[in-house]
Formats: sequence, structure tokens, C-alpha cells
Amino acid sequence: MIRLMECRVAYMRPGEIIQRLHEVPVVFLPVGPLEWHGPHLPLGVDPINAEEVALNVCREVGGVVWPTLFWGTERERSPEVLEHLGLDPKSYVVGMDFPGNKLPSAYCPEEVFGLIMRETFVQAARFGAKIVFVINGHGAVNHQAVLHRLAEEFTRTGKLMVHVRMAMPQRIIAEGAISHAGGDETSLMMRITPESVDLRELPQPSVPLHYADFAIVDGKGFDGNGPPDHCVEDDPRKTATAERGAMLLTLTVREVVVEVIELLNNARIKGRNP
Repeated sequence: MIRLMECRVAYMRPGEIIQRLHEVPVVFLPVGPLEWHGPHLPLGVDPINAEEVALNVCREVGGVVWPTLFWGTERERSPEVLEHLGLDPKSYVVGMDFPGNKLPSAYCPEEVFGLIMRETFVQAARFGAKIVFVINGHGAVNHQAVLHRLAEEFTRTGKLMVHVRMAMPQRIIAEGAISHAGGDETSLMMRITPESVDLRELPQPSVPLHYADFAIVDGKGFDGNGPPDHCVEDDPRKTATAERGAMLLTLTVREVVVEVIELLNNARIKGRNP
């Protein structure tokens, strides 16, 4: 008998996977690196968020969830961006690995990330997937470029339909308003894995959070539109709540459900027979 609530490939028997993909041939693939998100959050913020979105969507529309990939890539910051962040423009900083961090992020080179993703798409197709829906938790430009390049290749060559989506509401993405380790991501972790959040690791609320000191950055901070003192405005000590996290998660899941249904309908029209 099919365990309808279990959709994680690693926990399913072969017959269950075959049945689920026969009904809805979609593999949801959560991905994101282990990355510094301030001292108050776990390193897995991006993939944890992506996985939670994938599981919630899969339970609504069917298909299966591939084991979360704790992989991702980043590039060195330009002198201009380093100045925006209050860092030495002559320094060499990759992603969010600011000089004051106590631990590095587990980024990999773009070429390695590309190979990992390519092989995962191939394996998902071998399982019987017609569509791989990538739930991406990491916003780095080069990381997203790798995913979209491969999605374009696989989809246009007819090997597999691959769709990439950030694990955040579209409005926030479009506005460039996602803060790194700020109110949004802290709220999400409070909702998804509250035991992993400890705001006591940050100074008292009266102490400003400088970007350079904690690698917590507002979305507009990366673009040079942050405050002159380079301090966090979406301060997680003051703005983060589990309720806010639940709202963000719910909105993202609703949007992704709609996208998946549209993909399935389009695939049927084009004769891919999902």
C-alpha cells in the first residue's frame, strides 16, 4: 500500500517511487550551500528553507522530493560591492565569507556545482521524472546562472524539463528585498527549525549590527542603497518572528504550487505525457 504522505525518495521503496512518478512525474530538487548566516543561524539556512518548500509543495501536488543537495557556489565580491558592505575594497572576499566570520562557508567552484547538478538531473530522469523542479535557496548570481544554464540546455534539447525557482515569494525577489540572515531568513528558521536559532548570539538590540561585523546584510545593502553607516535595518533581533516565517513559507508554497500545475499542463499540451 502506498504511503501517500511520504514523498522523500530516500525513505521510499522502489514501488512507491514508481507509482508516485507514474501519477505525477515531477522530482522536486532542493538545493543550497552550507553558508554563514550570522552567528545566530544554522549554516544550512538556504537548503533547509528550500527543502521545506519542496516538501510542502510535493504533498499538495504529488511527485517526489530528491535528497536535498547541500551544495552551492559563490564568487569574489567586486571592490564596489565591498565598499557598499563597509569592507576594504582591496580585500578578497568570496560570497558571505567576511573577514570577521568564525567559520567559512562550504562553497564549491562553479564547474563542480555544474557537474553535480547535471548528474542529478540525469539520475532523476532515469528514475522516470519528466520534470525536475529545482527549489533553490541560494541567491548568488553565479549560482543561479549555473542552474538556469543547465535548465535551458536540458529543456530545449528535450532530455528533461527543468524549472528553477527561488524559495522566496516572487514579490520579495523582484524587489531585491531579501536580507541575508536578516528578518526574513531568521523568521523562516524560527518557523522551520526553531531549535537552530539563537538570537542571544547577537549583541543586545541597542547595539547596531554592522554588515562587516556579522555578515548580516539587507537586500539593498548589496546594491549600495543601504544606510550610510552600513548597519542592518531588517534587524532580526527586532523584526524576526515565527509568524512572519510561516507567512513567507505559505506564500512561497502557494506560488510554487501554481507554477508546478502550469508546467504539468503545458507538458501535456506539448505531448510530454506527464
